[in-house]
Amino acid sequence: MRILIATDAWHPQVNGVVRTLTSLARTAEKLGVTIEFLSPEGFPSVRVPTYPGLRLALPSPRKIAKRIEQARPDAIHIATEGTIGIMTRAWCLRHGRPFTTSYTTRFPEYISARWPIPQSWIYTALRRFHAAAAVTMVATPSLTAELSQRGFRNLGMWTRGVDTELFSPDRAIELDLPRPIFISVGRIAVEKNLDAFLSLDLPGTKVVIGAGPQEAELRQRFPDARFLGLLENGKLSGHLAAADVFVFPSRTDTFGVVQLEALASGVPVAAFPVTGPKDVIGTNPIGALNDDLRVACLDALKMSRAACRDYALAHSWENSARQFVGNIKRIVPGNTGRSALHSPVAATVNG
Repeated sequence: MRILIATDAWHPQVNGVVRTLTSLARTAEKLGVTIEFLSPEGFPSVRVPTYPGLRLALPSPRKIAKRIEQARPDAIHIATEGTIGIMTRAWCLRHGRPFTTSYTTRFPEYISARWPIPQSWIYTALRRFHAAAAVTMVATPSLTAELSQRGFRNLGMWTRGVDTELFSPDRAIELDLPRPIFISVGRIAVEKNLDAFLSLDLPGTKVVIGAGPQEAELRQRFPDARFLGLLENGKLSGHLAAADVFVFPSRTDTFGVVQLEALASGVPVAAFPVTGPKDVIGTNPIGALNDDLRVACLDALKMSRAACRDYALAHSWENSARQFVGNIKRIVPGNTGRSALHSPVAATVNG
């Protein structure tokens, strides 16, 4: 089976969506599934306002159509609600082609943190975007319940996984910093709520890995914290495994793949009790969730590193890929492997 995934988020971006899609494609091959990407590569683009380093692709409907037709996929999945996602959705509806989507980013919260736009308006637009999908894939049960209450329909589970070979306690490097080391990894932007972590009165050292539009401001406000910039693959895993606690201060992430990466590295998590941490950590003795983030950080220091590693070992990318493919098969009856560009099932979808 051939699946085409339309995504506005792609390399060289470093974020959970890109890491998830890359890992999915690699793992799906073991299941006899080929995944190709309709990404921003090859399209003109413009800078995203308030977000240096991010660009928005400007494809034409004709070029989107050409790429889809060249790929001749058995199924189409739309991973993001940006320009590529919108135009791919329009092509599918125009051709009576069924498709699936995934809800991975809380755009209402992200946008309203920057501009005075009511979240309800954005949720209305997103609900309409996803309503035409045969399945909208969601990473956690709590987010599924929340979106259902907001009127989203046809929701299906697609959890996340972790590369337990890349992220391992054995990769820990020596960090010549006062202990304990509290580390946070991710985009340095207002929606990630990093100042809630950096303003805490904690012993030892606070370390931030990542880059983003809020970096200069936070460096100036918190000169005692160590900002290491972007680290990838082996360097990231080495630093993660060297930490004592992974701090995840975001209140808006739909999952937070980096939590699993920390756990696979044998590092307990400290977070707020919100969607994402509630589903990854829950009541398991691998992290601490508390509305007082300082209390969560100090409680996490007491957690077993071995328990964190054992928990992560049960969350493979293969299981994640099987869930994804299972949802896709709903729009490819029989899974014969031939192209469904002109399949009769297309007639069952309406906008």
